[in-house]
Amino acid sequence: MEIELKKFGDMLISRPAGREAYLAMSAYLTKDLDKNELIEIDFSEVKVLTPSWADEVITKLSKDFKNIKLLNTENPTVQSTLKTLRKYSGLKV
Repeated sequence: MEIELKKFGDMLISRPAGREAYLAMSAYLTKDLDKNELIEIDFSEVKVLTPSWADEVITKLSKDFKNIKLLNTENPTVQSTLKTLRKYSGLKV
């Protein structure tokens, strides 16, 4: 399953917006998937990603599924946010 974050906008900023995105993913995209399914999270066309938004989405998805792959993470805000989540939220991806 590939999740294109650009479908949620190109500026992924607030915790409430991240929570809403995660709930939408849980209800429509990942609802019936096996916990061992490969989940590819694509950051292409994302201009801004903040730790609060990503904590609501990326951290939670990584707890729901064992096999997470991150795609197109070259953007500096994406790299910085992932580094922050690894340090403070225990993100293992």
